[in-house]
Amino acid sequence: MKILIVDDERDVETLFRQKFRKEIRSKKLELTFAFSGQEALDKLQHQEPPEVVYVFSDINMPGMTGLELLQHIKEQFPNISVSMISAYGDKENYDKAMKSGAKEFFTKPIDFESLRKEIGTLID
Repeated sequence: MKILIVDDERDVETLFRQKFRKEIRSKKLELTFAFSGQEALDKLQHQEPPEVVYVFSDINMPGMTGLELLQHIKEQFPNISVSMISAYGDKENYDKAMKSGAKEFFTKPIDFESLRKEIGTLID
């Protein structure tokens, strides 16, 4: 299963690869990364249909925000599940994300056990 992680902070790649190394090694997960909303859309549009089945995106990014990215994904790729992450667990972002079709909403620091369970439901 291929997952796209979208965050303007590049150190998240190392963090996610470390936290999911067992799943990556066993080939249950393939992680790919984009460091902007536009880069994420470009990756999704590159393959028809996209191999990515789950997107995990930060909300606060320069340029296209995660909420804008969520709307684009839901319009163009309705079968891709999207979960959002924010350093700010405010109700307004949560409500916008869920209303726009987000599967889940996480706050930083990421609870990787909860995320692992979320991803596990997609793998099984």
